[in-house]
Amino acid sequence: MRLVFAGTPEVALPSLNALLDSAHEVVAVVTRPDAPSGRGRTLRPSPVAARALELGIEVLRPARPREPEFVQRLTELAPDCCPVVAYGALVPQQVLDIPRYGWVNLHFSLLPAWRGAAPVQHAVLAGDTLTGASTFQLVAELDAGPIYGTVTDTISPTDTAGDVLTRLSLSGAALLTETMNGIAAGTLTATPQPDEGITLAPKINVEDARIDWQQPAAVIDRLVRGCFPAPGAWTTFRGDRFKLNSARPQTDDSATLAPGELLITKRSVQVGTGSHPLELDRVQAQGKKPMNAADWARGLTFTPGERLGNP
Repeated sequence: MRLVFAGTPEVALPSLNALLDSAHEVVAVVTRPDAPSGRGRTLRPSPVAARALELGIEVLRPARPREPEFVQRLTELAPDCCPVVAYGALVPQQVLDIPRYGWVNLHFSLLPAWRGAAPVQHAVLAGDTLTGASTFQLVAELDAGPIYGTVTDTISPTDTAGDVLTRLSLSGAALLTETMNGIAAGTLTATPQPDEGITLAPKINVEDARIDWQQPAAVIDRLVRGCFPAPGAWTTFRGDRFKLNSARPQTDDSATLAPGELLITKRSVQVGTGSHPLELDRVQAQGKKPMNAADWARGLTFTPGERLGNP
């Protein structure tokens, strides 16, 4: 089939590469416009755009997919199908109708669970132990189209959202390629999603990632893992923002700490929660690089009873 691939971030690259290696022809890619990056805020192409430019593939970067120039060019390209992975913009119906087989999205959840922009993050936050990826026909309603296929993945107690998304980007790439193969061969049909089990996964913003030390250690641990690498779970220390990149709930009652209270030893940093203490592994003070919590603590003088989360 003639394909126009739509995607933007790095997580879409395994799928693009898999389709480039398949029997199908990727004639162009659609991606978000170049965005400012780095300290100099220089405009840079998305990872998908950079890969396509490297290979000499045409890159379409509409500000909105309804722009007449984009609609005309996509029509001229005459794709049989548009596979999509994390494109990042809503596609209007007139554009969905251009390819003969429509737009087929790879979504990183077992639909209808976790429809939305941050399915893996929400799965970790919720304490799910089973997740996966789904290919489905893109429709106007958010992530509601009929499903072509799924793959599953297990979330371990130490997995971050980044860990899970990395694995799903690889297994999902294979699933998306198999879906394209099945559509081309006429052997694959989509099945409507059930009405039960729908959950939503809206984008997680910085304020959502703020730690409430009154919560149990297990809930805070899931927040830290679910928000890594972005946007990053955070609290405050001496009035400055303080990120937690990794931590471990303690299961004994050896230390009795008030929520947010710090316990510093030569080898560890523990903080009180609404249940058991949480031992900090990797932290990032404002303006600093990530470091081991014990190394961070060695450079400071602490007052007894000092807490995280104070204004």
